[in-house]
Amino acid sequence: MSREVAADPNTFTLRPEHKRKFRPADVKAIARQVLVSKLESQEYNADNVQNLIKDVADAVRDQVWARYTNYKILVHCLIGEQRGEGVRMGCKCFWDSDSDNLAEEVYITKQLFAVVTIYGLYQY
Repeated sequence: MSREVAADPNTFTLRPEHKRKFRPADVKAIARQVLVSKLESQEYNADNVQNLIKDVADAVRDQVWARYTNYKILVHCLIGEQRGEGVRMGCKCFWDSDSDNLAEEVYITKQLFAVVTIYGLYQY
């Protein structure tokens, strides 16, 4: 005879379930879809780029957070004018490598480039 025990709402888990882990490939697909929809026909305009960055970052954050609700989602977005020059970016984090992760997506058009980095930090 089996009995199911209801989950106690006052408990927490130290690790996400395997099927609920932050998956960089899935997050990259979300970021790519947002970048294409927001930037495909966009021209670089220095006066409006701040609003564009906020729109992209908010859209990515909202879509990723809807999928990974137990994670703190941080989104870093960089948009610049495409002039053929190179850009280097770096990051250093201290986190739990079993549950935390990141995804990065780069999008380039003739007018501009965008780099979006999404950090998923599991909330215990």
